[in-house]
Amino acid sequence: MTAATVTVPAVKPGADEGRIGLRANLRHIGALVRRNALQIKQDPQSMMDVLLMPVIFILLFVYVFGGAIAGKGNQHGYIQYLVPGMMAMMGMNIAMAVGTGVNEDFRKGVMDRFRTLPIARSSVLIAKIVVEIGRMLIAIAILLGMGFLLGLEIKGGILALLGAVALATAFGVALMWIFILLGLSVQTPQAVQGMAMLVLMPLQFGSSIFAPTRTMPGWLEGFTEVNPLSNLADAARALLNGQGAVAHPALITLGWTVAITAVTMPLAVAKFRKKT
Repeated sequence: MTAATVTVPAVKPGADEGRIGLRANLRHIGALVRRNALQIKQDPQSMMDVLLMPVIFILLFVYVFGGAIAGKGNQHGYIQYLVPGMMAMMGMNIAMAVGTGVNEDFRKGVMDRFRTLPIARSSVLIAKIVVEIGRMLIAIAILLGMGFLLGLEIKGGILALLGAVALATAFGVALMWIFILLGLSVQTPQAVQGMAMLVLMPLQFGSSIFAPTRTMPGWLEGFTEVNPLSNLADAARALLNGQGAVAHPALITLGWTVAITAVTMPLAVAKFRKKT
């Protein structure tokens, strides 16, 4: 399969990243987004995780674990609990693909070609994130669609739903910078996936995504309280169900989002400049 090509709008020879204007940066990002989108078009199988993961997970947890967690015959109540929590999970799973994609592009020499172009180094990584945001929103839309088919009700209204999606997307973008940094730091895509799973599993299952934390041992319940996924799930749940505290978990989630981005984004860009 032939790799997608991209034509990046030219800037003056010798221009460095610090002298590239905002308009030129946006043009470069747009061109790179198109290149990444064309890659997906040429390899539609790369969308299988986005299309199937929400369906498989919601069916698995509702009908296999839902009766045990929420009580037999109470699957409808569990859907109201599970779907908002899974919105938090979607961002983390999609974010992992960014790290493996960046790592694979370096192994193929694609990134070396980009670094010879007179474009902002950050534009290459931002374009990756823009495309992954689109994939994330598709996954969340499929998740909500499956939820509606199984009886999900948005009791908080459309604005609350949009707020939950925006919160999940913002946190997912912050996680992408972590996985981009990881993808730039290890040697192979398999190593990215292996290390990512070591982080994903405890954060996902040691949270309030799938089950109320009050059923957990005291030491684990303490971990879930500081787990950002728990706060994101609780905020999304309160927004969609129209009840419960929203401000506190939402503010904590936004705090984690800003902190993670502020630390990992500059590190990822610096690593991208220096990686050989």
